[in-house]
Amino acid sequence: EGREDLQGNHLETEIWIKRDAQKTDVDFSEILNAIQEIAKDVNIFFDELEGVNSPSKDDDSLLHHGNLTTTSDDASRLEVVGEEVSDKNKANGLYFRDGKCRIDYILVYRKSNPQTEKREVFERNIRAEGIQMEKESSLTNSDIIFVKLHAPWEVLGKYAELMNVRMPFRRKIYYLHRRYKFMNRIEKQISRFRGWLPRKPMKLDKETLPDLEENDCYTAPFSQQRIHHFIIHNKDTFFNNATRSRIVHHILQRVKYEEGKNKIGLNRLLSNGSYEAAFPLHEGSYRSKNSIKTHGAENHRHLLYECWASWGVWYKYQPLDLVRRYFGEKIGLYFAWLGWYTGMLFPAAFIGLFVFLYGVTTLNHCQVSKEVCQATDIIMCPICDKYCPFMRLSDSCVYAKVTHLFDNGATVFFAVFMAVWATVFLEFWKRRRAVIAYDWDLIDWEEEEEEIRPQFEAKYSKKERMNPISGKPEPYQAFADKCSRLIVSASGIFFMICVVIAAVFGIVIYRVVTVSTFAAFKWALIRNNSQVATTGTAVCINFCIIMLLNVLYEKVALFLTNLEQPRTESEWENSFTLKMFLFQFVNLNSSTFYIAFFLGRFTGHPGAYLRLINRWRLEECHPSGCLIDLCMQMGIIMVLKQTWNNFMELGYPLIQNWWTRRKLRQEYGTQRKTSFPQWEKDYNLQPMNAYGLFDEYLEMILQFGFTTIFVAAFPLAPLLALLNNIIEIRLDAYKFVTQWRRPLASRAKDIGIWYGILEGIGILSVITNAFVIAVTSDFIPRLVYAYKYGPCAGQGEAGQKCMVGYVNASLSVFLVSDFENRSEPTSNGSEFSGSPLKYCRYRDYRDPPHSPVPYGYTLQFWHVLAARLAFIIVFEHLVFCIKHLISYLIPDLPKDLRDRMRREKYLIQEMMYEAELERLQKERKERKKNGKSYHNEWP
Repeated sequence: EGREDLQGNHLETEIWIKRDAQKTDVDFSEILNAIQEIAKDVNIFFDELEGVNSPSKDDDSLLHHGNLTTTSDDASRLEVVGEEVSDKNKANGLYFRDGKCRIDYILVYRKSNPQTEKREVFERNIRAEGIQMEKESSLTNSDIIFVKLHAPWEVLGKYAELMNVRMPFRRKIYYLHRRYKFMNRIEKQISRFRGWLPRKPMKLDKETLPDLEENDCYTAPFSQQRIHHFIIHNKDTFFNNATRSRIVHHILQRVKYEEGKNKIGLNRLLSNGSYEAAFPLHEGSYRSKNSIKTHGAENHRHLLYECWASWGVWYKYQPLDLVRRYFGEKIGLYFAWLGWYTGMLFPAAFIGLFVFLYGVTTLNHCQVSKEVCQATDIIMCPICDKYCPFMRLSDSCVYAKVTHLFDNGATVFFAVFMAVWATVFLEFWKRRRAVIAYDWDLIDWEEEEEEIRPQFEAKYSKKERMNPISGKPEPYQAFADKCSRLIVSASGIFFMICVVIAAVFGIVIYRVVTVSTFAAFKWALIRNNSQVATTGTAVCINFCIIMLLNVLYEKVALFLTNLEQPRTESEWENSFTLKMFLFQFVNLNSSTFYIAFFLGRFTGHPGAYLRLINRWRLEECHPSGCLIDLCMQMGIIMVLKQTWNNFMELGYPLIQNWWTRRKLRQEYGTQRKTSFPQWEKDYNLQPMNAYGLFDEYLEMILQFGFTTIFVAAFPLAPLLALLNNIIEIRLDAYKFVTQWRRPLASRAKDIGIWYGILEGIGILSVITNAFVIAVTSDFIPRLVYAYKYGPCAGQGEAGQKCMVGYVNASLSVFLVSDFENRSEPTSNGSEFSGSPLKYCRYRDYRDPPHSPVPYGYTLQFWHVLAARLAFIIVFEHLVFCIKHLISYLIPDLPKDLRDRMRREKYLIQEMMYEAELERLQKERKERKKNGKSYHNEWP
């Protein structure tokens, strides 16, 4: 019967799918051929259904129902099973008291709350919409009331049609391309080779965990008039739980609670305290006494925990279709992006580790570090006033070797690679997003017209104008008022950035003061490593300041965003996101920018040091260079920041939930707690962050900035990011499944404003890496020496043999007697040669003290400066050209996806022609039956 019904109606279905498509003339024989082809497709479709022989392939097909079986001739057993299922439903806390009506949404309020009248009107209007309601007191607090909501089939169908919810109506049939014999032979050889390898260890085991993906079907907007075209095996499971909750939430947002134009919606009742909480239920417990491999999953939450949130599956791919089905497309897209970002970090981490290992293997062959370690006769000038002693250059041998690990011949290649990697990552994410959007039916999805924020309505309710889309009057914000608010907000942002700069200035003063203190410290370990101790403590203090200022920034960003009075929630979210990103990005990277581009650059020279407020001498770089300071800054900040974020993301909710469970255990005992209904358990969980996925995205975007912006100074940054993200995915999954209430399933087409921020970071990374290589590292001075001043000058070579004498050439000579009184060291350096020192060396390109212009810049300084500027210009233009070329060459849509979309469009158009032909034939038969005259025309 199903085969005959679909064969009789499939043509009509396709008209309804694309009723506004253009009609073109086709030959009658082509139409007949297309009809025969579609009939074959219908037979294939039903042959598949008959071969599967399963009672249900809807959303709940993943659930394990034990050994319950039904047969057509065993009605009595069916009734017994129905009663057992009903009793089971009552016990698990997911249904009403009758065990038949599934709970789609939960509202929570307190009886002591004074907003009783608003709630009564709201709940009365909810019932008027057809939603069924049941109330129940809390087992732990009689003042707390849970309102259980259930949407019957009629309500779901009505609003699913209004919301254009797409539902499956026909299985997809894929047409394989023709294979040639040569290709078949190659594939056989490849498959034989794969037989020796592990069988895709990262893929989820679909034999022990079946049906992880939904059936691959064509979908169409639901329509009650065309309901017979949809694949409906069970009306209770046709709409999955996430869709049911979304429909109920859609209704609640449009129900009035008081007379008045703006007295509408659940969000306003939550903001004014009428309801304490509102959330959809989790689908039972995430743990089970039985093994999932032998007994199956108890529910979707249990399935997600076992195949996604469990630490035992850290190396496997994420079940994104299952995540999307349980949490919605918006959260599914976040985890898809996070998984894609983590996967793309593998090549970056591998190349970064290769650059580091290259530095390790070439360490013994590095001429510069050899000369530093052997320079026992070169005495360096003190790096601070008075208390810092003279030191041999060979004392910085360890730092010179560590610097070579990060600053070697492969660093420039790695910087170019990471700039290209950032572009490839974003371009391929576009392709990946397009595939996900196609698979999740988001290609043609458009966001609904957003509601105006209540705060905006309250502020501008006196001024109204017509909405050009809806044609209804709405509050209006004057242009002058909007501009003035934006100017005040921008001034606030500028002021907070100045606060960050002031904090960095405080860190600079700390470094200047502390280096002298550590140099006079009684412990020899700290005294001999005063500069490293200063850098390490400054970074830790800077991290504490960063974390404290982040708390302040959140409040300031919230205040400034509310001051702007954005019209809709998405405008508010985008404005808040941009402010928070700017604040945290500047806060996190300002000290790193100082170390990379300003530390040791404007210190002057011995005898004429530049000073802060004419008092504190500016800090100098270590004799081996400033790159070691930048590496320490990035390594410490990155490790501490990621560790702190992971603790706050998971540790804080864990502690809060543990404390709640402990109080319940003390008051009611362990046995009573286990018998709590699901709504009581979910209410005791932590609500999702008020800003949604903002914190998750912000953490990853800031990490992306660390991974790309200064990666030339710290090639191990991608490796640290990769290790963190492998943990981050499972931490976030565990948090969503076990520690948070179930968030409302919402839809989204992409990651929003974050993509533009990622592109901006990619552009900034090219500029910063160019400056790090040219200014911070010694790559350019070494290159200039090798080609212009070294033993190989004029020969076009730049090997290690050409670097002989580089260290001596990069150091200038200073006459000790020319020291200022406040800079003169307490020791005279007699411990080195038995007599007071006459000369010391310092890092710079300056003339000796007895030259016609003492301490003036040498010609080599200007050559190095010109080479640095030339390198920055060439590097930036080259990398930007490569980035744009890659962006142009990589299409946003994969070819196979474009072919699938075109094929689908072609089939739908062919079906439309056939449907039109059938309609005309039916009209002709009706005319014959009614005896009406008609012209002998086609068809």
